[in-house]
Amino acid sequence: MHAASSHLYKKRRFINTIGLTLSMGSMVIGLLALLWILLVLFGNGLAALDFAIFTNDTPAPGSDGGGLRNAIVGSLMIVGLAVLVSTPVGILAGVYLTEFGDTSKLAGITRFITDIMLSAPSIVLGLFVYAIAVATVGNFSGYAGSLALALIAIPVVMRTTENMLRLVPGSLREAAFALGAPRWKVATMVTLRAAKSGVITGLLLAIARISGETAPLLFTALNNQFFSTKMDAPMANLPVVIFQFAMSPYENWIRLAWAGALLITLTVLVLNILARVFFREKVSG
Repeated sequence: MHAASSHLYKKRRFINTIGLTLSMGSMVIGLLALLWILLVLFGNGLAALDFAIFTNDTPAPGSDGGGLRNAIVGSLMIVGLAVLVSTPVGILAGVYLTEFGDTSKLAGITRFITDIMLSAPSIVLGLFVYAIAVATVGNFSGYAGSLALALIAIPVVMRTTENMLRLVPGSLREAAFALGAPRWKVATMVTLRAAKSGVITGLLLAIARISGETAPLLFTALNNQFFSTKMDAPMANLPVVIFQFAMSPYENWIRLAWAGALLITLTVLVLNILARVFFREKVSG
């Protein structure tokens, strides 16, 4: 009996060692691939990055110089409007799912639709917005681009808000109810305030995700070679400019594409660092 137990123990140790080895090997391969991508990106991006990137607009085909000012401003405006739309919708929807309609049929349907939107390819959402906001109006616009990005960000903010609110202890709600606070005040002034760090983290991660989306903007905002702040017209933006410049035969355009890719990467990196450093406190259970 003892020998059989010892044999079984050794077999389990052997299988466990194999599993750990495969897991560690997969992690190393993934990290090496990521490191290689970052080295190539930073090597080419830093060489192309200069002050003219922020002061000059995108150049004409075959010309020298130029920058990405119009694309940077366009991306900031499109993403900024998308954040203004998605933040209140996502947070309030998450509050409703947790505090008011947790067991209702509407909540179940909402969660199902949210799961679909989270897993849907961004190009599908871009085509959807193209059909309802571009084809019907007859022109591309920054508003349509913001709408497409907002549809990507809303499920992220909603699901993060719901998960963070569920971590708030029930005793905190009960104490607020015992003091005579109405449900809406408990939801907004107690539980939401207690989970604000996690909610803000989810918002920053949603911004990081939509900052580099290209496919939705190809069908909505398109592009604009000139500097423009008119949201009701085609608008330059970094993801589409990077896509078009990287596919071109012009060395200057390819250089600007590397610079734009580095700018987006650094933006996403900074947002992730902010999310983890300044909002890393967790709700105590």
